[in-house]
Amino acid sequence: MNLNVLLFISLLLAILLILFLYSRLHRLQAQLSLIQQVLKDIKGGNLNRRALTKIQDETRQICLDINEIASNSQAQLIQQKQTQQAYKQLMTSLSHDVKTPLASLVGYLEAVEEHLVAGEEKDQYIHVAAQKAQHLKQFVEHLFEWVKLDAREQSFHFVSLDFFELSRNIVADWIPLWESHGFTYEIEIPESPCILSVDIHAYTRILNNLMQNVLVHSQGTKVRLEIQELDQQVQVTLSDNGRGIAPEHLPHIFDRLYQCDHSRNARGNGLGLAITRELVQAHKGTILANSTPGMGTEFLLTFPKAR
Repeated sequence: MNLNVLLFISLLLAILLILFLYSRLHRLQAQLSLIQQVLKDIKGGNLNRRALTKIQDETRQICLDINEIASNSQAQLIQQKQTQQAYKQLMTSLSHDVKTPLASLVGYLEAVEEHLVAGEEKDQYIHVAAQKAQHLKQFVEHLFEWVKLDAREQSFHFVSLDFFELSRNIVADWIPLWESHGFTYEIEIPESPCILSVDIHAYTRILNNLMQNVLVHSQGTKVRLEIQELDQQVQVTLSDNGRGIAPEHLPHIFDRLYQCDHSRNARGNGLGLAITRELVQAHKGTILANSTPGMGTEFLLTFPKAR
C-alpha cells in the first residue's frame, strides 16, 4: 500500500472522527439546552416539569437528579399546603370551640356577679359556667397535646412491663363511671403476664380516649373490651352496641378536627381520635375502626411484642 493510500485512509478516519465528535457535541448541547429550560421552568414554579432522558445520554444522571429534586420539592409543597389547610381549619375550630363557649361562660359569670340571678337559678348558672369552663380546659389540653404530637415534640418513655396488668388497672377506673351511666360491660384480659414496651401515660391516654368516646358519642348501653396475645403482637378490641358511624364518616374519624356531628351542640372537639392514632403509631401499632349504623362500633388496635 503506497503512501497516498495511507494518507487518504488516515484523512477519511480523521473526518469520520470529527463528524462523530461533532454529532456527540451537538447532542450534548441539545441536552444541556433542554436541562436549562427545565431548570428555568422549575425555578418559575412549575414543579411538574421533568427532564426526559435516554439510557445512552451523557447527562442522564444529571436529569435524574433534577427530577428527584423537583419531585421532592413538589411533595414538600403539597405537605406544606396540607399543613396550612389543617391550621386554617384549626383556627376555624378555635372560633367555635373556644370563642363561643368562652363568651357564653363570661355571660353566665357576669349575670352572677351583677346579681341578676339568685337562689336556685344562681346555682344553676354557676353549674353551667363550671361545665363550660371544664369543656374549655379539656379542649385546650387536647389542642396542646395534638400540636406537640403533630410537631413531633412529644417525648415518650417506653418501659417493658406486663401489658395485661396495666390494662386491667386502667379499666378498673372506668367501671364505676360505666355503671353510673347505665352501661353494662364485659372485660376479657388474660391472667398470664405479657411483656410489652409501653409508654404508660400514652397507653393510658389511648384507652381513656377510646372509652370516653364510647361514653360520650355511642349512645349505647354496653361496652366490651377484649385483649388477646397473638404470635408477634397483642390485639385490643373495644366495642359498643351504640348508634354506630355512617359509612361516609368512618374513613375520616381519625382525621384532625373531624367531627361526625357538625352541629353546634355536638360534644367533643375532633381531636381525641386523632391524638389516639398518633399515640398508637408512636408504639409502632395500628388502629382501625369498624362500624354498622344502628349496631355499634368496634375499635381494633395491635401492638408489637417486646423483643
